[in-house]
Amino acid sequence: MPFSSPSSLFSSLTLRLPGTLVCVVIALAATFLSEHYGGPQLLYALLIGLAFHFLCSNPRVRPGVDFCGRSLLRIGVALLGVRITLTQVARLGLESAVVIAVGVALTILFGLLLARWLKRPREEGLLSGGAVAICGASAVLALSSVLPQTRENERFTLLAVVGVTVLSTLSMVIYPFALKAIGLPPEQAGIFLGGTIHDVAQVVAAGMMLGPAVGDTATVVKLFRVMLLMPIVVFVAISYRNHPDTKATDDEVPLVPGFLLAFIVLVLLASIGTFTPDMTQLASSTSRWLLVTAIAAAGIKTSFEDLLKLGWQPVAMLVGETVFIASLVLAAIVTLRLGL
Repeated sequence: MPFSSPSSLFSSLTLRLPGTLVCVVIALAATFLSEHYGGPQLLYALLIGLAFHFLCSNPRVRPGVDFCGRSLLRIGVALLGVRITLTQVARLGLESAVVIAVGVALTILFGLLLARWLKRPREEGLLSGGAVAICGASAVLALSSVLPQTRENERFTLLAVVGVTVLSTLSMVIYPFALKAIGLPPEQAGIFLGGTIHDVAQVVAAGMMLGPAVGDTATVVKLFRVMLLMPIVVFVAISYRNHPDTKATDDEVPLVPGFLLAFIVLVLLASIGTFTPDMTQLASSTSRWLLVTAIAAAGIKTSFEDLLKLGWQPVAMLVGETVFIASLVLAAIVTLRLGL
């Protein structure tokens, strides 16, 4: 493929700049609100983005919004690989790793079955099941990027981000008190928190409520779930490779998207100690920023009316899947006496 000329590259950047700046400003506002008043950064970005939906019809803004919602999103997902190493995965032990992996797979399958039972599209089952099973909003965005780019999928992606963020926050508050009440040992409490709460930040916060040991165990388990995102997204990407709405977004759809290969490479590099702690922190912060910018773009592209059209079934799916994975992991912990 020939390289773009400097003039063509400059023209492309100029075309995308206004929309990109809008998304960045929304991300900055969401970050300010989160840091000064508490609350989920991604949720703030989404809600502010929804308030600026009227900009989506502006031809000067739309190209940059599309760029943030797709290209920056994929870079942000790829950078998640910097914080995961094979050593962390090995710490889990075979039995715990198998239980978590099976729990992730069964939760996604449960999401597909719920979608079928509620007569919803299969893609909604994949998005909701993946969000609950793997890593919340990040999983929704990653899976959405390889699914058919239809209006319906865009609407459900936004609702899934809102729903899974709210449920993750509720879990962060409720689960530690519930675990104290039933007297689960620290290691098993960490496995439960890391294996059930949707977003990484909420897992860390919930674990720290029960002590540093629980927090460390919960973080390792959660990072293992994040690592499972890539093989699942690869499988979904291959499954939908020949879908007409997927092919319409790219002239040539690769067997495995480049951002997934980048994620795998970064995991391998992190595993051999290539990155210093400062580099890992920078990559993690950059990834978070790109994901916040991407969700701001997704908010701009969606209206409240579109979300209301989805009805009550998607909410029921997210709640049902959350209860399912919590029950499954707790049953496995109690039955098998898992530990790290």
